[in-house]
Amino acid sequence: MARIRHGLAAGLVLLLGVLLPAAPAHAVVYVPISGAGSSWSGPAVYQWASNVKQYGMTVSYADTGSSDGRNRFKSGVVDFAVSEIPYGLTDGGVVDYPPTTKFSYMPIVAGGTSLMYNLKIGNSRVTNLRLSGEVVAKIFTGVITNWSDPAIKADNPRLNLPARKIVPVVRSDGSGTSAQFTMWLSTKYPNLWNDYCRKAGRSTPCGFTSNYPVVPGLGFTAQSGSNGVSGYVKQDGNIGTITYVEYSYAVNLNFPVAKVLNKAGYFIEPTASSVAVALVQAQIKSDLTQKLEGVYDATDKRAYPLSSYSYMIIPVDQVSGSFSLDKGRTLAAFAYYFLCEGQQQAESLGYSPLPVNLVAAGKAQVDRIPGAVPKPIDGRSCNNPTLRPDGKNALAEKAPQPKECDRGGTDMCASGTGGARYNTPLLAAPTGGASPGASASPGAGTGTGGTGTGGTGTGSGTVIDPDTGQPIGTGGGTGTGGDVTATTVDLAAQDRSTRRGMLLLAAATLVAVVLLPPLLARTLRNRRRP
Repeated sequence: MARIRHGLAAGLVLLLGVLLPAAPAHAVVYVPISGAGSSWSGPAVYQWASNVKQYGMTVSYADTGSSDGRNRFKSGVVDFAVSEIPYGLTDGGVVDYPPTTKFSYMPIVAGGTSLMYNLKIGNSRVTNLRLSGEVVAKIFTGVITNWSDPAIKADNPRLNLPARKIVPVVRSDGSGTSAQFTMWLSTKYPNLWNDYCRKAGRSTPCGFTSNYPVVPGLGFTAQSGSNGVSGYVKQDGNIGTITYVEYSYAVNLNFPVAKVLNKAGYFIEPTASSVAVALVQAQIKSDLTQKLEGVYDATDKRAYPLSSYSYMIIPVDQVSGSFSLDKGRTLAAFAYYFLCEGQQQAESLGYSPLPVNLVAAGKAQVDRIPGAVPKPIDGRSCNNPTLRPDGKNALAEKAPQPKECDRGGTDMCASGTGGARYNTPLLAAPTGGASPGASASPGAGTGTGGTGTGGTGTGSGTVIDPDTGQPIGTGGGTGTGGDVTATTVDLAAQDRSTRRGMLLLAAATLVAVVLLPPLLARTLRNRRRP
């Protein structure tokens, strides 16, 4: 009997061994790590930190701005930093010296610096604004100050833009977003940027800066953090404002962003695919920092020109201070996660997944973190949506072509951008072979009366509300030639008329149902009588 019990026990152990997974010989134990820096990358880092809790990782992050993040990392306060700009920047005469310990940059997330705005025509929110690069530069250097400026109208030929003051909203804190934006300004429009810097008391050539200079009297507003500038623009009372901020903030706040004119002549929104296409032209320097001139001038008509990526600054090759091998193991595991699996969420968060060249460059640096357990990263083992087994960028390959209404000219698309997906009403398309950018707004004629481009006649013409840009009255004359007219339709009156018709039909039916049967029966009885 005892022999039978032992046999049953042994069989049970064998069965459990088959059904239950074997315990790992050495379970990985992670220790808490902390980081600080970029608010541009903040939404992505916060999401990834939340995701890895399931693996036993605790990653805390403070989106206090790139400059603060670099300072904290240099002081040993945090284990990693996230920044859009490297150490070594001379900003306002102050040099941002690098840490004395060994460190490296690794790409973390790609995205487009977007131009989020708050603008209305009458009671209708504008969601399809288009801006050429020079117009953007002139807005943020105080040269163009009104939304009805002819240069903005030329970019938006089918919008009747209001004569409202433009309020540029810039960062008040040191930020990588400011550095990315001013790098583009200083590279593409150095004369405009240097003139502005001189007015702000900066030495020239100005170059890029993490602290955006503000010239008194130009009507600029400064706010702290990406949440600060985007939150300011979204307020109902701040119509006329525009800011530069990561695309994800506009998406999350359900606000539109401007489409920017690229080298190929198309106005493009900073979607995940348009950023991926542009970053194919990014060059990586030996220290893994980015060289973006090719991105700014990408000739692919799908490319968004203000595309870039941010860095995670990590300790490499040696432990130092409070950074231990255990922290290094955790930091490396976190980095492997967001280089691969975490990039799956990039698009839904308003970013673009890192392309294959940046993923490979990042992996090489993660392997150098003290305590790292190296992992393979390729198109088969890494669940990054841009990676294909043949090494090509899957996202850039399948990126859609822009619509023809996004091409510069007299037409434009009505569909909304960013987080605002509803359409904006358009004026009728200009006729008579108008040149690209010709205004189709009322009152644009050169005659003494009438409306429209080339209008002629007598009278005072259409009167425009200078704040809303809407017609509020007409003069006594009539115009000819190139007029844009609208027919007012009273939908409420149409609805009332339809209801009256339906009520009359119902009443007639009721009368027929109630009265006709008795009348018919009486008629039949009369016919049967002799």
